[in-house]
Amino acid sequence: QVHLVESGGGLVQAGGSLRLSCTASGNIFSINAMGWYRQAPGKQRELVAAITSGGNTNYADSVKGRFTISRDNAKNTVWLQMNNLKPEDAAVYSCNAEVGTLHGDILRVLDLWGQGTLVTVSS
Repeated sequence: QVHLVESGGGLVQAGGSLRLSCTASGNIFSINAMGWYRQAPGKQRELVAAITSGGNTNYADSVKGRFTISRDNAKNTVWLQMNNLKPEDAAVYSCNAEVGTLHGDILRVLDLWGQGTLVTVSS
């Protein structure tokens, strides 16, 4: 089994910063894309940022210039540095990863989600 464990959410004032982390553990052969999504109450889940194993990144327009995604492939960890937070950034942030696992000679790619971490931004 493979698990994603997140940490780093919390309450911050507008203009402040938070750093989220997500670590994958378990039967891991490879990890392709990793990303962060968020869902605010009454809204659909949206992609915040994603990063490939080669380091290519993609950001939602609303967070460009404020958020930075990074990863350490050796540690199976992805981070999301969030600066200049705004009240509209408040949401449950969830980590997502495409994880390859070996079962004998068979490679299976799993689309995994973390448990979610709450980010609250006060105005």
